[in-house]
Amino acid sequence: MAQQDTARAARIRRHERLRKRVQGTPERPRLAVFRSAKHIYAQLIDDREGRTLAQASDMEAATREAGGTKTDRAKQVGTLVAQRGRAAGFEAVVFDRGGFAYAGRVRALADAAREEGLVF
Repeated sequence: MAQQDTARAARIRRHERLRKRVQGTPERPRLAVFRSAKHIYAQLIDDREGRTLAQASDMEAATREAGGTKTDRAKQVGTLVAQRGRAAGFEAVVFDRGGFAYAGRVRALADAAREEGLVF
C-alpha cells in the first residue's frame, strides 16, 4: 500500500512542477488529461477564470458503446474533446499531461486531438 501512495505522490509532484509553466488562458486553454486505471478524462480549462470550457471522458454513452481497448477509447476521447473545443472556437491549446508519462493512452489522446485539428 505504501508504494501506491508513493507513486501517486510522485505523480502529483510531477504535475505541480509542470503546472508552474503550463497555464490556460481564454485564447489558449489548457488541455488537462487525467488517467485512472480504467478511465480517461480530458478538459479544456481557462485557468484565469477557473472554468472548464469543454470536456470529454470515456464514461460517456457514445464512447462506452463503441467499446474497444482503453487506448481505443482514449483516441475517441481525444477526438471528442478536440471537436468540442473547436466548436467552442479554440484552435490552439497547451497540453497538460497531468504528471503522467507521455506514452500509451495519454499519447493516443493527444495524437487524436492533433489529428482533429487542435494545435499544441
